[in-house]
Amino acid sequence: MTGASEREELRRQRREARRRMLFDTSVPSPCVSVCRLDDATGYCLGCRRTIDEIRDWIIMTPAQKQAVLARIAERGTGQGTSGPSQ
Repeated sequence: MTGASEREELRRQRREARRRMLFDTSVPSPCVSVCRLDDATGYCLGCRRTIDEIRDWIIMTPAQKQAVLARIAERGTGQGTSGPSQ
């Protein structure tokens, strides 16, 4: 490889690594394609996320996604059913 082609390959690898970091898919989305917000609670009827959690999912870190999943589990057991805090 020439110096120029090596640099281009390194750039390509860095771009790919950034793309993987930005769009982490290690934690699967809880979406079940029943996308409708409950007016009373503010939660999606399908996945029990708030609109902010749905919007931000793609840019969340794995730890943030795990925290959302934990909140969803609480919502599913009847805890925190009063809706999202403002």
